[in-house]
Amino acid sequence: MENRRQFVKKTSLGLGGLMAAPSVPFYIQHSKTKLSDEVIGHGDFTYRVERAWGDLNHEKYPVKNCHEMVMDSQGRLVMLTDHVKNNILVYDTSGKLLDSWTLNLPQAHGLSLHDEGGTEVLYITDPSLGRVLKTTLNGKILKVLEHPSKLGAYSENMAYKPTETAVGPNGDIYVADGYGSQFILQYDAKGNFIRKFGGDSFLNIKRFKQAHGVALDTRDPENPTLLCTARIKNSFKRFSLDGEFLEDYYMPGLFVSRPVIDGENVYSGVCFGMEKGNYNMQMNKGFVTILDKDNKVVSNPGGTAPKYDEHGKLGLMLQEKPIFKQCHDVCIDHDKNIYVCQWNAGGIYPYKLHRV
Repeated sequence: MENRRQFVKKTSLGLGGLMAAPSVPFYIQHSKTKLSDEVIGHGDFTYRVERAWGDLNHEKYPVKNCHEMVMDSQGRLVMLTDHVKNNILVYDTSGKLLDSWTLNLPQAHGLSLHDEGGTEVLYITDPSLGRVLKTTLNGKILKVLEHPSKLGAYSENMAYKPTETAVGPNGDIYVADGYGSQFILQYDAKGNFIRKFGGDSFLNIKRFKQAHGVALDTRDPENPTLLCTARIKNSFKRFSLDGEFLEDYYMPGLFVSRPVIDGENVYSGVCFGMEKGNYNMQMNKGFVTILDKDNKVVSNPGGTAPKYDEHGKLGLMLQEKPIFKQCHDVCIDHDKNIYVCQWNAGGIYPYKLHRV
């Protein structure tokens, strides 16, 4: 077992020897709720935006990119940032800061929550370090997955830049190598390598371009599967738990982030967006997308309405309103409000979308 201080010492990589701070609660009352009068979204999924919901003191709690957020069993919103001063910010649903801690990860990217028999743990990825960490809710490191080249999964010259994790019903760990070699790697609960699937290809439907996210889809409780992101291919791909390709959902114009399962729906941040005939990762054309139980797009808050033709073909979807820049992740609370984390957006804090 490796604690945070030992981990930072080993992996600081020029960060000036910064050490992880202990978990110290902070109680900062958020300002009065200010909702936009404008309603965004479509059908049964419409929202009013609270832009200042997550705003904090930038001097004390700076963020570079608000990468991902999960909600724990206590209803606390745990958010991952890539600022070494505070990799984790913990909010309540009113926007009050409850806690803050760091592992000094320079590109903390993926955050997943898993319940291990009543004990909740976090899985955190940093693609720049090639690290996947399992931690407690207050930042104690419990496990570090071995680099795949040390387990025979990758050759020495293969890139490994993990972006996301998911945990299966039996405890198997799935790692999306979204900025590396484009595989989903499967480990058992002890960290032993089992298999990899996917890989890099524009043309092969079973493979990825930017395997950015992976999630356990339990909407069919008798048949859990993996829903994986192929962001540059504007799609989600479904696989069995042993890596068999099942199907692909193509969503024109949507450079989706990880899939977030809530109830019968799938939510995702649309990161860069595009204009007709123009794709640019710096375009700041993001929004949110929502799929129904049949994996049809039903709402695009901040984007154009989804339209299917008489043959069931989905049309191009674009940003309609400049509310968001680049939506990297969403989190859904018990009242079906959405919290939006943004990347490359000038260090802004999360927005809250209040369900109408």
